[in-house]
Amino acid sequence: MQFPTRPPTVPMAPATATAVASPSTSFRLTHRSLLPPTPTTARCLPPPRCPGRLRTSRQVVVRGDVSLSSSDVAAEEAAAAPKIAKRVRVTAPVRVHHVSKAPDLNLRGMEGVVKQYIGVWKGMRITANLPFKVEFELRVDGQNKPVRFFAHLREDEFELVGDGDE
Repeated sequence: MQFPTRPPTVPMAPATATAVASPSTSFRLTHRSLLPPTPTTARCLPPPRCPGRLRTSRQVVVRGDVSLSSSDVAAEEAAAAPKIAKRVRVTAPVRVHHVSKAPDLNLRGMEGVVKQYIGVWKGMRITANLPFKVEFELRVDGQNKPVRFFAHLREDEFELVGDGDE
């Protein structure tokens, strides 16, 4: 069985070089110079080592608003603290899709309990666009226990109804 070969790209070298070297060496020299390297051999080579790139580290920078001082952050936490553990009713048309028992659920009119304010993290203000974490319970037909789920809301999307202990 013969395999197709490429036509030589370099003209044949004269045979005078074979008389000086041994037959095995001349065979390697002439065949190396005649055929260019194939793409498969180039792909098999290991990638070049770049010592500078291997030692790079990733840094995550958490920045708060530069104009806010620690007293402003404390004031923001103090303003949100009275809403924690309070019962709230959703007033805006908010749709959530993460509840598997009720896909495409509209939260308007539902009541829940505010569990957490996440606008401040480890004493630094973060840019949470939905900073209030609210827990809801949903009664589903055919189930004895209600389905519990969380949704993150803005302050203008809900109103206080009463205490969470009622």
